[in-house]
Amino acid sequence: MTEELPEPYRSTGQAHAPGAEPAPQAPGTTSISVSRGFNTWLRTSRVSLAFTSYQTGQLFLVGAHPNGSVSFNQQNFQRAMGVNWQNGRLYLGSLFQLWRLENMLRPGELGNEAFDAVLVPRNAQTIGDIDIHELGVEASGRVLFVNTRYSCLCAPDLVHSFRPIWKPPFISRLAPEDRCHMNGLAMDKGKPRYVTAVSRSDVLNGWRERRHEGGVLIEVETNRIVTDQLSMPHSPRVADNGELYALDSGRGCIIRIDPATGNKTDIAFCPGFLRGLAIHNGHAIVTVSKPRDGTFKGLLLDGELNVRDAEPWCGVLIVNLSNGDIVEWVKLDGLITELFDVAAMPGVRCPMAVGPATAEMRATTSFDPECAGIGA
Repeated sequence: MTEELPEPYRSTGQAHAPGAEPAPQAPGTTSISVSRGFNTWLRTSRVSLAFTSYQTGQLFLVGAHPNGSVSFNQQNFQRAMGVNWQNGRLYLGSLFQLWRLENMLRPGELGNEAFDAVLVPRNAQTIGDIDIHELGVEASGRVLFVNTRYSCLCAPDLVHSFRPIWKPPFISRLAPEDRCHMNGLAMDKGKPRYVTAVSRSDVLNGWRERRHEGGVLIEVETNRIVTDQLSMPHSPRVADNGELYALDSGRGCIIRIDPATGNKTDIAFCPGFLRGLAIHNGHAIVTVSKPRDGTFKGLLLDGELNVRDAEPWCGVLIVNLSNGDIVEWVKLDGLITELFDVAAMPGVRCPMAVGPATAEMRATTSFDPECAGIGA
């Protein structure tokens, strides 16, 4: 492969020494601090992370840099939302497009002598502002996404904005009304298995009056309501061992759900509004946000924080699923107060991306070396 790589922009502000408190930042900036063992956890777990902030429209790629520091690579994607990693390919939902980023490196190659994955935007399908949330990929390779505005699960369409493939049984028709705030998607063996919604409402913005209770987890194939005893649920996930996890975000809890009975077990309380969950090597990787006024205020989460005499975080938490301990963390302070999704990238040590509207994108080119002899 012939390639030209730009120098990366690797930080949203500053990456502080492990366990250090962030220094005061200038207005409009964000500083990042990490736990003392975070770098070691990334290296021993052989994983890197991708997470998004729709608030500021940013994709973060986090890895263990060869110089011993934690690498934070940041690129701008307007209203960055759901993110999904598929062994060399990253899908990302944004304000009105679904992006596909490809790793342009071959095995063993490095970008800028440090990065073992260089993700370059290769496709952006325009789907319109449908409030895209979480993403999944079927065994066939077809991408699925939660269309929150129209209360349905969709796939891309060559002609239209989207192709609806499923809606909850209580939604009477597809309308751009965000009726139940369907938001999370769990894939299992290459098929959509479960979705979450804040309520069973079938009227315009009806979920907003049902934030405290009545949140549902639905089995897609059967339309069965597994449980309706959740508060602003999010991000259902089926682990490799078959266990079902989700975020009971209105209470600030990671939970395990019995798919047969709907009974839930609390795994860990997290100090913030939970959205985005990845499971890797017996750990839950979650994003937490500071509750914004209005939508996230007045939930049970507020009381739980008060009982613990705690302030809400914005960041990423690594939680041991066997005992609920928060073992490592990333904390953001400053402008960014809300995150959305997170994905684990197994086998990748230190990734970077190239932004779609940058000079670096214009300067980054590659082609298959097998084509080099064309016309010779």
